Amino acid sequence: MSGNTETRKLAAIMFTDMVGYSALSQRNEALALELLEEHRGVLRGLFPKHQGTEIKTTGDGFLVEFASALAAVRCAVEVQRALAERNQAQPAERQVRIRIGIHLGDVVRSAGDVHGDGVNIAARLEPLAEPGGICISNSVYDQIENKVEHALVRLSRPELKNIQASVQVYKLVLDGARPAASAAPNRPRQAIALGVVVLLVAGLLLMLKFGARPKASATNAPPSATDQKSIAVLPFVNMSADKADEWISDGLTEELLHMLTQVPGLRVPGRSSSFAFKGKTEDNIFRKVGEQLHVATVLEGSVRKVGDKLRITAQLINVADGFHLWSETYDRDMKDILAVQTEVAQQVVRVLQVKLGIEATRALAKAPTGNPEAHRLYLLGRYHFGKNTETSLTNAMQYFTQALQQDPSYALAYCGLSDCYGWIGGVLLPGKEAWAKEKELAQKALALDPNLADAHLSLGMALADAFDWNGGEQEIKRALELNPRLALAYDQLAWLQGQFGRFEEAIRNEQRAIELDPLSLMFNSNLGWRLNGARRYDEAMAQLRKTLELDPNFADAHFELGRCSVYKGDTAGAIAAFQKAKSLDPQPYYDGALAYAYARAGDRAKAERILRDLDDRARQRYISPALRMMLHLGLGEKDKALDWLEKCYEEQDWYCWGLKVLPLYDPLRTEPRFQTLLKKVGLDQ
Repeated sequence: MSGNTETRKLAAIMFTDMVGYSALSQRNEALALELLEEHRGVLRGLFPKHQGTEIKTTGDGFLVEFASALAAVRCAVEVQRALAERNQAQPAERQVRIRIGIHLGDVVRSAGDVHGDGVNIAARLEPLAEPGGICISNSVYDQIENKVEHALVRLSRPELKNIQASVQVYKLVLDGARPAASAAPNRPRQAIALGVVVLLVAGLLLMLKFGARPKASATNAPPSATDQKSIAVLPFVNMSADKADEWISDGLTEELLHMLTQVPGLRVPGRSSSFAFKGKTEDNIFRKVGEQLHVATVLEGSVRKVGDKLRITAQLINVADGFHLWSETYDRDMKDILAVQTEVAQQVVRVLQVKLGIEATRALAKAPTGNPEAHRLYLLGRYHFGKNTETSLTNAMQYFTQALQQDPSYALAYCGLSDCYGWIGGVLLPGKEAWAKEKELAQKALALDPNLADAHLSLGMALADAFDWNGGEQEIKRALELNPRLALAYDQLAWLQGQFGRFEEAIRNEQRAIELDPLSLMFNSNLGWRLNGARRYDEAMAQLRKTLELDPNFADAHFELGRCSVYKGDTAGAIAAFQKAKSLDPQPYYDGALAYAYARAGDRAKAERILRDLDDRARQRYISPALRMMLHLGLGEKDKALDWLEKCYEEQDWYCWGLKVLPLYDPLRTEPRFQTLLKKVGLDQ
C-alpha cells in the first residue's frame, strides 16, 4: 500500500501551547529556547505513560493522539501538575505554563500527519484554556464525567473560530488552580438531600474561616467591610437526562440558603434575590450578582443524576475577579444520602467549632429529619410553595402533608404546611378556618423544636392573622432573636406595625427585609403598601414603579398602584392599574378592587356586573365577603358595606387588618358600628 493511504478513525486529540513564548523570544531568545526544550522534555516523558502518540510539534506546542478521551485527560492533568511542581522552585522569569485543549472526534491519518474535525476543534479549544488550565469538548466530557476527580465547569459562550458544529466546552478545575469563572448554562435544575448540603456548607465555611476575600480590580472598588463575609447562592443547575426534576435543584438551593443564614457574621441575600438569577447565563453574571446583591462571593453548582447516583459540583467564586476560591465534587448514592449525613455532620462540627459557638455549631450539624422520603416530599412542598399561585399552594399542602405522614416529627414540614394555610386564608378558605389550622400546625412545630426560628415566625403570623396582635408581635420578634437574617420576619413585623399606624417602625423593618433580600418583589411591593398606609402616596407610587422595573408583570405592584391612585382621586388611573393586575393574575380580590374603582367613578353598571360575576364564581369557590363590602363602600352605601364588614369580622377576613389605617374606611370612621368593629378587632388602641 502507498504511504499516502488515508485512514479514518475516532481519536482523542490533545493540543498544547506554551503561554507567552513569542513575547519571551523577543525579549530573551536564548532563555525562550532553553525553556522550550525543557518543557518538551517534561511532556515527552509523560505522553507514553498514557499511551499518547506525538504526531508533531506545532511551534512551541504539541499535537498528540490518544486512544481514549480518559487517557488524554489523565495525561493532561499529570502534565499540568508536573509543570506546576517545577514552577514552585523557579523564579518568575523561568516559569513555564501551557494551555491544553482536548477533543474526541474523527481524524484522518495521512503521511504521518493527522487532520480533520477532531484536530481542528482541539486546536480551537486550546486558546480557551487559562494558563495552567485544560479545556475539553462535550464529547470528551461524556466519556470522563464519572471517571475523574476534578470539577468540570461548562463555559457559557465559547467561541470556536471557523467551527460550524455546535460544541460545548468545559474546563477542568485542577487542585490549586484559580480559573476564571463562567456563567452557568441555561439548563433545567435538580438537587439533593440534606447530607450533601451540610458538606457543601462545611467547605464554604472552611474557605470563609481561612479568610478568602475578594481582590479589588482596577475598575471595581473593593467591597465594604460589611460585605466581605457575604455570599449569594445561585440556583443549582440540573445536568441529568430527566428534565422534570427542577424541584430538586430548587430544594438544594433553599437548603443551602437556610443553613447559611444561621452562620453569625455571614450575610446571605434571601431566596427571592437568589432565584431572580435563575436561568441567567450572561458572561458577566457574577459581577451583576455582586453589584445587585452587594456580595463578595457567589456559590453556584450543578447536579447530575444517573439512576440512584448523584454527582454534585459546587464552586465558590470571587465576584471581584471571577476566580474560584473553592471547588469540590461529591459523588453520592441517593438511597444512602442520609446515612452519609452523620459522617458529614461530624466534619462540619470539626470545621465550625473554632468559628462558631457551640449552639450554632449544633444547629448546622442537626438534620431536620432522618427520613429521606420525608425530606424529598418536603423539598417538593417548598418548590411548589415558592410559585405562590392557588394551584401551587394546594400542591404544596399535599406534599407537606405526605412528608409528615412519613415523619410526624418533621418540624419544618409543619412550618411549611402552616405557612400554606396562612397564604390561602381569605382566598381559598375563610380566614377563621385557615388561621386556626395555621396556628395549630405552628404550635406542633414549636413543640418539636422550641428554638426553630421558622416555627416562631409561623406562629407569630397565625396569631396576628386572628387579631392576637401582641402575641403575634412577640413571636415574630422571638424568630428574629433566633435568626436575625430572617427577611420574612422583618416583612411580617412591618405589616403588623403598620396596622396600628406605627409607620416609621414599619417602613424601617420593611427596608431591613429588602436589605436582606434586595430583589424580592413581595418585599419591594410591600414597602409601597407601608408608604401607602402612611398616606405618602407619591413615595409609595415611586417605590411601586421601582418594583415594576424588577418585573413589569408583578400583579400585586399594579394592584397597589391602583389603590394609591384611587385614594388620590384618580379613578381612571386606578381602573387601569386594577385591570392590569387582573390580566396578570385572575384573583377575585382584584375584581373586587376594580368594582370599587368603577363605583367610585360613578359607573354603577360595570361595578354591579363584576359583583354578579363574583356571585357566579362563588358557586364554585370561596369568595371573600370583603369584595361585596368594597362594592357597596364605593357606591356610598354605608349600611350595606357595614353589613358585609361585620361578616368579614365573623370570618376573621384579612380586610379587617387595615380597619385602623386604610383610607378605604375613611367614610365609615364616625359610624358607631365601625367603631365597635375596631374594638372587637383590637385596633382601637
